[in-house]
Amino acid sequence: MVKYYSLIFALFLFGCNSASSSPTPVPTAAATLTPVPSPTVAPTSIPDYVTKIRNAQYQLGTADTLRVVQLKDGKFEQGAPGGTDYVSVNVTDFVAAGDLNNDGQAEIAVLTAENYGGSGTFVFLAVYADINGKLTFQTSILVDDRPMLNTLSIKEDEIFLDAITHGASDPMCCPTLKTTRHYQFVAPNQLTMTDYSTFTPDGKPRSIKIETPTNDSQTYSSIQFRGSETVAPFENNLIYRIYDVAGIELASGSVTTSAAKPGEPVTFDPVISLGNILSGATVRVEIQDVNAADNSLFAMDSVELVVK
Repeated sequence: MVKYYSLIFALFLFGCNSASSSPTPVPTAAATLTPVPSPTVAPTSIPDYVTKIRNAQYQLGTADTLRVVQLKDGKFEQGAPGGTDYVSVNVTDFVAAGDLNNDGQAEIAVLTAENYGGSGTFVFLAVYADINGKLTFQTSILVDDRPMLNTLSIKEDEIFLDAITHGASDPMCCPTLKTTRHYQFVAPNQLTMTDYSTFTPDGKPRSIKIETPTNDSQTYSSIQFRGSETVAPFENNLIYRIYDVAGIELASGSVTTSAAKPGEPVTFDPVISLGNILSGATVRVEIQDVNAADNSLFAMDSVELVVK
């Protein structure tokens, strides 16, 4: 029995010694976090011509009379909204530079928006030229009222524009017609649309391609055209129009395409008479697919010819 109590007493003493010998926790100092510096991002450099064009003079496109206004930081505003004299001009972020007339100097293309107090916001494609170090307005052409703009660029002497504009049945608030087109800047200070494409509701491009003749071909009183369209036109009929350098229509007629099922590609190869055009004159011939419902364009391609 004595041995039993001695064992119990020894175990008690061992437990007490173990508890008292536990290490005392050492207070932990609060951790100091050294922030990792963010990588330095250089600010995007704005081309000098963008700054210049945002502070250049601009000729209003929808005014009844010729009027030039002075832009400041890409804007011009006159009067109060709703007033009869209200004018607002804004330079968009769509700006492109490139040589459009092969003079060795870059022209500047820019999309601008004009508002006169109503709901309409009219977008224009404008061209500026560098004259003695100063960007000077040359010309402009209307794109649409409140289009959705996608791309503006200059390549191979032409301006390319991708925009969603208004179809025949679109409400003015909401354009749905996807379009692409090219413009040429020609003397004297004129913008000419050289081709135009739209897209079917299922996203298929509707475009015309003139294979021959090529630009600047020489011809006499008539010439054969060969080309194709990606989508068959209504009743397989296209239209040709002949214009002089001032954009005045000289003649027009029909072009019959090869038979095809609706929606399939077609080809054409008509001989087009140029009529009594003076020798040495330059003309532009357009092949057009016209919407029979409202006479708007579905597609167009063109070439310039020199009459012998």
